[in-house]
Amino acid sequence: MKISLRNNSIVRAASLTLLFASVPSLAYAHPGEAGGLAHGLAHPFIGLDHLCAMVAVGLWAAQMGGRAAWLVPLSFVAVMALGGLLGMAAIAVPFVETGIVMSLLTLGVLIAAAVRLPLALSAIVVGVFALFHGYAHGTATSPGASAFAYALGFMSASALLHLSGYAFGMLVRAQLLRFAGAAVAMTGGYLWFVA
Repeated sequence: MKISLRNNSIVRAASLTLLFASVPSLAYAHPGEAGGLAHGLAHPFIGLDHLCAMVAVGLWAAQMGGRAAWLVPLSFVAVMALGGLLGMAAIAVPFVETGIVMSLLTLGVLIAAAVRLPLALSAIVVGVFALFHGYAHGTATSPGASAFAYALGFMSASALLHLSGYAFGMLVRAQLLRFAGAAVAMTGGYLWFVA
């Protein structure tokens, strides 16, 4: 039986997803407190939940194309800043962890099913999830640390991850993009049961 290069890429992507999902300590990016630009830049990269969600926003933006390519990620980053402010101000937001996991499940399914919502609704969907992600980042801010530098860091890193997802989405075939969405949703399902 001959295995094509395309199928080989799918196997590699699935293997990496399972590898990351098998390490529960990587699951959540908000175990302690942080502050400053360096911590802000690192924060979205150290938790599987945030990493997958940020990349998924870029994947979905690439899949939808048009104005969604820039408006959906921009909406995410803008509302994430608001969520970060709420977290830094210790204003209670309920169901944060659930909202973060639901972002993976929802975005993954939207990508896997190649769903194209109206632009405003797409921005609202990612905005709701961005509030939870931003809040989680904001609550991790150390007292006395530069909140502005920290926020600038996590917003910049998130935008970079959106861009990475977008670039990947533009470079691969539609079928592999849909598979990536399924992998994001499966990661969300895994985190739902691990949390």
